[in-house]
Amino acid sequence: MEPVLLYGVPHGCSFGSIVALEWLGQPYRLHRIDMTAKHSRTFARVNPLGQTPAMVTGDGGTLTESLAILHNIAARGLDKRLGFAQGSKAFDRLNRMLSYLHTTLHSDLGYGWNAFKLAADDDAGRNMLRKMAREKAAMDFAFLQRVLENSEWLAGDHRTVADAYFIGIARWGSDLDLFDMASEFPGIHKHMAKLEADPAVIFAHAIEDEREAVSSGGFRGHATVEELGLLIAA
Repeated sequence: MEPVLLYGVPHGCSFGSIVALEWLGQPYRLHRIDMTAKHSRTFARVNPLGQTPAMVTGDGGTLTESLAILHNIAARGLDKRLGFAQGSKAFDRLNRMLSYLHTTLHSDLGYGWNAFKLAADDDAGRNMLRKMAREKAAMDFAFLQRVLENSEWLAGDHRTVADAYFIGIARWGSDLDLFDMASEFPGIHKHMAKLEADPAVIFAHAIEDEREAVSSGGFRGHATVEELGLLIAA
């Protein structure tokens, strides 16, 4: 059976894994997880931490964490140039960029999301977290903008899973109302606009928003909880 990606809404970082799977072009299915709702026991079997993305592989195994899932997709898409052979300098460059996006930019923007978890009357705490998110993410975006001044893509001369992951989390700068990306980081804004015009990104947005989604890759529909459970047990 084809692998199943469990993706989180609203606006989860699993967005990038959907984009990468579309670029890969191989058969896959999706399973939607509302991160604001109670989770099923089946989801807990896939990832006891209750986080997305998570993947059930074709043989019934499980894989969690964006970095691991994206490397898995990249390894299956070397012919599509989504990644590079491990041990090569190009792989190291991609791994470094993915790690930066995953551990630095994601974490720093995360302060902004954490502000929503505070009590409604905790204005001081909310303002502090938003200030931290803006200050830290501003340095991250500035670094990425310098990278893009010398390269059309984040990890080489063509798109990779790093660009797929980037578009899923870079949007948080605007979602959280931290930056005016067009005026403050025009290089980042330009790269985002290029990716937003990609059919795979358009598809991922439609999937998130539960609109009609036209796949340019290998999407085979959504798996039910029952189907997911059977795949894990296989």
